[in-house]
Amino acid sequence: MKLQIRSLPLNGVQMTMQKTETIDIQSSTDVVLVRQAVRLLAVEIGFGLVDQTKIVTAASELARNTLDYGGGGTVKLETLQEGRRRGLRLTFEDRGPGIPDIDLALKDGFTTGSGLGMGLSGAKRLANEFEIQSAVGEGTRVIIVRWK
Repeated sequence: MKLQIRSLPLNGVQMTMQKTETIDIQSSTDVVLVRQAVRLLAVEIGFGLVDQTKIVTAASELARNTLDYGGGGTVKLETLQEGRRRGLRLTFEDRGPGIPDIDLALKDGFTTGSGLGMGLSGAKRLANEFEIQSAVGEGTRVIIVRWK
């Protein structure tokens, strides 16, 4: 685990990043490792069981999407401090085919695979902050933040 401490202005608010870790997502085993790492960090920063479950579930869905639809990629895990509140930011990135219609991809039930089409929209509902960027032929980046 790579430890870093630095301050970042985000949305005009001074935020301190306390710890970062990057995990490659190349197999189903890596998806399990992502879930375990997210749970450990969520416990470490004091999330209750409900918040732990929400962030781990979102991380699992996005890690699975990174593997299945993006052909693999990475997730960066960052613990955050903003004033008295603490949070966890997860950044999933792949160099896959990208998403041609993000609005459609965020609709419940839409899928280009064999899943239920709830992963991306579900992850959005489980996060306090959600951002997605995608370019066809270049890949996708999804950032979620869960605050305590």
